[in-house]
Amino acid sequence: QVQVVESGGGLVQPGGSLRLSCKASGSIFSFYDMGWYRQAPGKQRELVAVITSGGSINYADSVKDRFTISRDNAKDTVYLQLNSLKPEDTAVYYCNVGVRGRWSDRWGQGTQVTVSS
Repeated sequence: QVQVVESGGGLVQPGGSLRLSCKASGSIFSFYDMGWYRQAPGKQRELVAVITSGGSINYADSVKDRFTISRDNAKDTVYLQLNSLKPEDTAVYYCNVGVRGRWSDRWGQGTQVTVSS
């Protein structure tokens, strides 16, 4: 079973940037779709970006044109580049693995992103 470890979060000012990483292990990474979720306090976890095993990409409207998802199969890693950050982007960010449209129900620890002046 695939295990994931997120990293790269931190505290940034509005308009700043971060690059999040998700390292996977335990299976053949290139076979799987990868997604980034986020969850703010008091809110439901939401899917913000997806990159499939074939390289297709989709974003939530709230992050479109500001965030970029990518993957490096040689490093078993998926990235999320966050630009032009806003306070409403503050959340714990999680990655997850999927196949055939189904996401895993097992979650990592996530990485905290805080956007504040």
